[in-house]
Amino acid sequence: MNPVIQEEISGCGIAASAVLAGLSYHEARQKAAALGIYAEDKALWSDTGYVRKLLGELGVSVASEETEFESWEQLPDKALLAIKWRLEGGKPFWHWVVFVRHSSGALVLDSKKALKSNVRKDFGRIKPKWYIAVTN
Repeated sequence: MNPVIQEEISGCGIAASAVLAGLSYHEARQKAAALGIYAEDKALWSDTGYVRKLLGELGVSVASEETEFESWEQLPDKALLAIKWRLEGGKPFWHWVVFVRHSSGALVLDSKKALKSNVRKDFGRIKPKWYIAVTN
């Protein structure tokens, strides 16, 4: 898996979906638009329904429930993580990233354009609130 850089300031859900489906950001954005999902819609990063719908369309299966983050060791081999979780006007918002564990270790693929590296291993700096397990 390779990181996909979000092309819009609020396109992290589209980028994370692209990573899991093996698509470019442009391809995932086109699929999302066909479903009525747009990065400009703040609900994309304050509601799991949009990302779940896009992932389903892309053939990526995920758990039906979010699971509270307890430790990096307890994460499944692939998961969508909600990081930078906060309340704005009483509504939750977060940034989507992808966690992957494989034989050579674990990493987080973060779509944020401004990062020096979009492949992260600085787990102490990343503060997940909860995750959605990827099941395929």
